[in-house]
Amino acid sequence: MTKPFSVPVTVRGYETDVQGHLNQSVYLQYAEHARWCLIAEAGIGQADLIAKGVGPVVLETTIRFLRELRAGEETEVTCGFIWGEGKTHRVEQTIRKADGTVAAEFTVVGGLLDLKERRLVADPREYFRALATDPLILGL
Repeated sequence: MTKPFSVPVTVRGYETDVQGHLNQSVYLQYAEHARWCLIAEAGIGQADLIAKGVGPVVLETTIRFLRELRAGEETEVTCGFIWGEGKTHRVEQTIRKADGTVAAEFTVVGGLLDLKERRLVADPREYFRALATDPLILGL
């Protein structure tokens, strides 16, 4: 089994709340950052998606907060797409501290929006597969 795609993120002081730990909304930003990094690593840019008339959308996010993160901590944010049949897909993500402790787990349900029709495309896999220079990174 290959190691999941991941990006390093250092917790910045201005992202923390009054308790001194990472604000809950910033966890979402870290997950979004990792998703876009994975898409870019697969060879797809935002301009490529726009040129095709589509854009990724998040339909649902479930987060399990397990350990706090503090300013200066180094983390790793993993990201893996899980494709099924139909208009939606899942993305499984984890934020880990440098010592391997899991700080948060995400399950994201997403789709690919037709920007003209404002509806989800029937098979997002085909769009991603056609645009990607390395579709294996996307699990395709």
